[in-house]
Amino acid sequence: MFKKFDDRENISGIQQLKSSVQKGIRIKLLEIYPHLETFIDSILPKKDSFRIVKCHDHIEILVNGNGDHLFFRQRDGPWMPSLRLLHKYPFFLPMQQVDKGAIRFVLSGANIMCPGLTSPGACMTTAEKGTVVAVMAEGKQNALAVGTTALSTSGILKINKGVGVENCHYLNDGLWQMKAIK
Repeated sequence: MFKKFDDRENISGIQQLKSSVQKGIRIKLLEIYPHLETFIDSILPKKDSFRIVKCHDHIEILVNGNGDHLFFRQRDGPWMPSLRLLHKYPFFLPMQQVDKGAIRFVLSGANIMCPGLTSPGACMTTAEKGTVVAVMAEGKQNALAVGTTALSTSGILKINKGVGVENCHYLNDGLWQMKAIK
């Protein structure tokens, strides 16, 4: 999603959010990520002003008052956390761990294939198809990527070929390198 993303060329507009819209996004995030309940006030303070950065390809990025990007989504898809936010709060997404051999492919933007999730060194958390997940790597502490499952965990184990997780945002992509938007 952010492989060829340049924050200067791809941003088409910035919109200040009304408090009612902020409240709606906050409720939606708590529906999707119930583990954020105790931390939602530190991530999205009620008194802070938030903006939506609209980009080409129908991508929206939720930005706080400091200009830090917190969540993103494409079209009307689910809000997904940026990796910077996920590194601060690593517990609120289910984790799928790939083996060491898959790291360089994930960091180049490739989707995560089923064999990379089922081999020795890999580990999966139970998740349904379409679930937003953190992609971890064997021997690494922080998430490498954020993606959505293309198959359920049982489907990945049963089929064991093809795409298991669609890579949406990874370390060093355009969103990771995007500067704070003031």
